[in-house]
Amino acid sequence: MQHGKYRFIVGFLALPLGLYALFVVWPFIQSIYYSFTDWTGLSPEFKMVGFDNYSRMLDDEIFWKSLQHSLLFALLLPVVTIGLALFFAFMINVGGRKRKNGPVVTGVRGSSIYKIVYFFPQVLSIAIVALLFAFAYNPDSGAINSVLRGIGLDDVQPLWLGDPDLALWAVMAVLVWSTVGFFVVLFSAGMASIPAEMYEAALLDGANRVTTFFRVTLPLLWDTVQSGWVYMGILALGAESFAVVQIMTTGPGGPDYSTTVMVLYVYQKAFRDGQAAYATTIGVALLVVTLAFAAVVMRLGRRERLEY
Repeated sequence: MQHGKYRFIVGFLALPLGLYALFVVWPFIQSIYYSFTDWTGLSPEFKMVGFDNYSRMLDDEIFWKSLQHSLLFALLLPVVTIGLALFFAFMINVGGRKRKNGPVVTGVRGSSIYKIVYFFPQVLSIAIVALLFAFAYNPDSGAINSVLRGIGLDDVQPLWLGDPDLALWAVMAVLVWSTVGFFVVLFSAGMASIPAEMYEAALLDGANRVTTFFRVTLPLLWDTVQSGWVYMGILALGAESFAVVQIMTTGPGGPDYSTTVMVLYVYQKAFRDGQAAYATTIGVALLVVTLAFAAVVMRLGRRERLEY
């Protein structure tokens, strides 16, 4: 059985690792290289400028604003999204009352319908979601302010995306709404694999639903939660935040750069301003932030693996 084992493994891994190196690792290396040049992205000619782009980045006020917003996304969005998803998944799978002649552990009534409702945003493209909420946030004809007027709150008519103090929070709310359903399904699958006997034993010992969640569900689901945390952080730092901010906000990234995130700033510098080298410099900073976020989450979330 051991004869030729390593040739077999190498034979299967050579092609996927080669493709990964070609389409993922090599572009990263190229980006780091171009960050030390003055390449515009439009001309094949460029020259080395050393650390000039990095010095410029450190003095760039808009960069620091975008970094602050991206860090806020990475810190708050996973907390809110994962927290809501865990609550909804727990109620759908474990939070119901025992029914006559039914299992001891069950979800709330209508849990199968709730799963569809929560997952529905995943069916829609993030671009469609952003457009729908852009219309809903319209201060004059949008659905949100129309509802406020309908219930008599005519004095409460926020500008939403036009208010620098509200725009970022409005965008974050859209990201939570669009992603929480995915994690509800993910955590529901994890909870379904936990033996019902563990819940029954906890209930027989007098544990309530809150205690059951923190003492049984969360420890046994921790690996899935940790992976979901990293994944949600990467979404918040990357494509999801870019799409929502690009489509929904004025500028985009406004008003007054109040919603500019790092990935959007990279796009603007590369394709709007023709400063590809400086854009790759910001991209390198984004790579460092993303890797640091994943490393911190994996380190802080490390705990003894529980088997069942």
